[in-house]
Amino acid sequence: MAQTSTSGSDEGAPDWRRNLGAVTVATFIGFTGFTLVMPFLPLYFEHLGVSDVGAIAVWSGVSLGITPAVAAVMAPVWARVGERYGYKLMVAWSLFSFVVIMAAMAFVTAPWQVLALRAVQGLFAGYGMLALTMAAQSAPAAQMASAIGWVQTAQRLGPALGPIVGGSLAQAFGLRMAFIGAAVLFFGAFVLVLVGYREARRLRRDSSVVATPRVTLRSLMVVPHFGLFLVMVFSLQMVDRSFGPVLPLYLREIGTPLARVPVVAGLVFTVAASAAAIGNYMCAALLRHAGPAHLVMGASALAAVGAVVFSLGPGFSALVAAAVIFGLGIGVAFTTIYTVAGQRVPERSRGVAFGYLTTASLSGLALSPVVSGLLGAVSMRSVFVVDAMGLAAVAWAVRRMR
Repeated sequence: MAQTSTSGSDEGAPDWRRNLGAVTVATFIGFTGFTLVMPFLPLYFEHLGVSDVGAIAVWSGVSLGITPAVAAVMAPVWARVGERYGYKLMVAWSLFSFVVIMAAMAFVTAPWQVLALRAVQGLFAGYGMLALTMAAQSAPAAQMASAIGWVQTAQRLGPALGPIVGGSLAQAFGLRMAFIGAAVLFFGAFVLVLVGYREARRLRRDSSVVATPRVTLRSLMVVPHFGLFLVMVFSLQMVDRSFGPVLPLYLREIGTPLARVPVVAGLVFTVAASAAAIGNYMCAALLRHAGPAHLVMGASALAAVGAVVFSLGPGFSALVAAAVIFGLGIGVAFTTIYTVAGQRVPERSRGVAFGYLTTASLSGLALSPVVSGLLGAVSMRSVFVVDAMGLAAVAWAVRRMR
């Protein structure tokens, strides 16, 4: 639509850059707050009295998965409401709900209460993906790849900082204080969105979008390879989020001293997230020198190698190296797929297309911890073996597509 393509020129170039800056920083703060506690959820369940390792893995997997599962169902509803009232309202509401729920998690006394709060959180979650959609829709066409890269980089850098800060906080003050710290960070992101982001007036008042033909999944499937984009985003998210329920327990299984597990797990998460952020940032430059199919194939194969190394249970140095390889591959593959999808869909369909990509991503985010937890209850190493197989399947599918 006109408002999508001309918002930068109508409002002036500094406007979209300022808005992108506000969304990027708020995303960074929010993702830092989220990963301040989520990687250590297995240890929190142990703190709440769950002693069986398999039970801890299952509780962690279901609790980590239920939020994105609910959010995936709610994503189309939020997308339509966002089109009518503005994405800023949706993102602000999501962030504020995280403030309340994270604070409440600090005072739970039973595992089912964590699960219940995570389910409620899913009703208002998805701010990170909404921010990505806002960046892709509002930026000029020539800057779309960079805008996507910046927001995805923030989504990675937050998790790079969050686990190591959360691990240190948990070690010094206990896991409950880490939840309070996360609530404080989410409140900061909420204020930043309210104050720093200026939503274009014409996006709010232009009701002509209601009269245009409705963009549906069926209409998007005529775009070349859009169905494959959905499958690849789902698959990559399945692999990317599979470590959460099992990594602290796996580190203990392969001989990491119990007192060091939170810090070592945080460091491994941080290294992988930092490497993925570098991959997100590098993608725009890499696309100028290689085709997207080659990039996705190579990046998926690289990440598969990292997953195989993890499955071997190596020493600390090898784990860190594997985290670097894994993160780089995942980061490059993700941004390449989102960028190419955004370029190929018609301009008026871009927001809805990103909404469906968001649903695919959230579905993977929801299912991944559940599958990982169930696999981890049988064998921790099997999680990384299945990850490697999934990444190899993505590379093979892209090769067949070519």
